[in-house]
Amino acid sequence: MHLLVDPEEWEIAMRPGGALEAFVEARDEGLTPYLGVTGHGLSAPSMHLRSLKRFNFDSVLFPFNFHLIQNSQYAAAAEQLLSVCETEQVAVQTIKSLSAGPWGNQKQTRATWYQPLEKQDDIDLAVHWVLSHPQLFLNTVGDIHLFPRVLDAAARYEHGPSQAKLQNMLERVGVQPIF
Repeated sequence: MHLLVDPEEWEIAMRPGGALEAFVEARDEGLTPYLGVTGHGLSAPSMHLRSLKRFNFDSVLFPFNFHLIQNSQYAAAAEQLLSVCETEQVAVQTIKSLSAGPWGNQKQTRATWYQPLEKQDDIDLAVHWVLSHPQLFLNTVGDIHLFPRVLDAAARYEHGPSQAKLQNMLERVGVQPIF
């Protein structure tokens, strides 16, 4: 169920006769073995928690990067979500690992709706930080020119970067919130 973060839309999807029933029916008919929920924005972790209380989804997908986790409310909700997912054995997929900020007035030069990190060293830091959380899946960026850089970073992963290196990258690049 894609983008299930608005409370009113959530109620519609989860009520009797809503989208969730259709998804469960599709699973029961063998059309798909797994059901997941996705979300974007700052409310995604808390709305996913709400979804998991309502239904035993197999996976969640939400934005997760070092910059977002600097937001204490987001970090707390994400930590709670990750704890529930670990306990309930729910797969956790992450997106927006390379987010550097909104495009704003700049010309969009990548196939991403946000401005991504561009330099390999910065991509390495972002990818290695996500991979340092063993419970997470790293979904790659949706740009064919950045995709090989993400794969390269993942192939060279040994350990997570230090907080100091990550903080320095945020400041040097000028990373801005996309939500």
